[in-house]
Amino acid sequence: MNHEQPQAEDVHTAPIVVGRPAGTGGRRVTIRGRSAGIAHSDADLVEFLRRAGLPDAWELLDDPHWVEWQDGRPHEYDTTPPGHTDHGAVIG
Repeated sequence: MNHEQPQAEDVHTAPIVVGRPAGTGGRRVTIRGRSAGIAHSDADLVEFLRRAGLPDAWELLDDPHWVEWQDGRPHEYDTTPPGHTDHGAVIG
C-alpha cells in the first residue's frame, strides 16, 4: 500500500520515534508525540503502528520519513552484548 508522506510539520521529525534500547531490553515508541509503549521486537512495533491506524506498518520500518531509530541499530531491542545470555539478570 502506498502511504502518504508525513505532513509538512513533520518534515524535520519522523512521526514514529523508536527510542534508544533500554538496559533491560525494549525500546520506547512514540507515534506523533504520544507514547505507544515499549517494543521488544519489530512485531511489537508493527502492532503499535497497526493500532494507530497504519495496517501496512512493515513497509514503513526502514523509511526515515516515517520512523526515526534513536541510538542503537534499527531493529535491535536489546543492549546485551553478543555472546552474553544474562540479558540484564541480577546475579546475587
